[in-house]
Amino acid sequence: MIDTKPLISIITVVYNGEQYLQQTIDSVVNQSFSNIEYIIVDGGSTDATLSIIEKNRDHISQWISEPDKGLYDAMNKGISMANGVLIGMINSDDWYELNAVEIVVNVYLKYPKKTIFHANRFDVNEDDTKIIRKFNKWSFKFKYYGMTYNHPSMFIAPKEYKEHLYNTNLKSLSDYEFTLTAFLKNSNRFCYIDKAIVNYRLDGISAQMGYLKRKKERNVARKQAGMPLLERVFAFMFEAVVSLFYPIYKLLK
Repeated sequence: MIDTKPLISIITVVYNGEQYLQQTIDSVVNQSFSNIEYIIVDGGSTDATLSIIEKNRDHISQWISEPDKGLYDAMNKGISMANGVLIGMINSDDWYELNAVEIVVNVYLKYPKKTIFHANRFDVNEDDTKIIRKFNKWSFKFKYYGMTYNHPSMFIAPKEYKEHLYNTNLKSLSDYEFTLTAFLKNSNRFCYIDKAIVNYRLDGISAQMGYLKRKKERNVARKQAGMPLLERVFAFMFEAVVSLFYPIYKLLK
């Protein structure tokens, strides 16, 4: 029998995130669903981040502060600490809609054999205006162009992480590699929720990375995910064509 109030783990990875961390914490603490284990992994912050964590420690199940090898190493640390039936990742400059976990749990209870639940997101500009970014269902674009899943919206079963964790050798596209690996193994493990459940600030690592570096990382991600060589070559060429013809890029976006 499925527990109707399953434990959900939420992980926040942070390094010198004093500007937005409290907003992130509040979005977890004030969720309409209450059975949440909240884990914070700090990379050894030197600003007021630790003070914010201490102030909220009654709402935090576990937290650590120590140097790490980057964003994805910190994520993997958090995963190793998690005990929930699903694990969500919310970075320190993003925040959940207040019914996000409830929405995901309700779908999980209907489809308990799925292992990756994902939804839409709000992209937040520097002036705090928002626009919805829906999941693009076109698998061709996902495989041969780039990430179409909204990683901040994902809630993932622990057994998925037992198969593969995040690649710490990638700077910003390990979430693409992780998702592509799962997709190529069995796309039926995914469950799409057509609602925006998370707010994502457009000033993260991937937004700051140049085109050529992103292109290189995508190629590495595809190789590590198990994509055959000919398909990787096609993807490389397809990306080049799209970058040259902006109207086509606009259509695919």
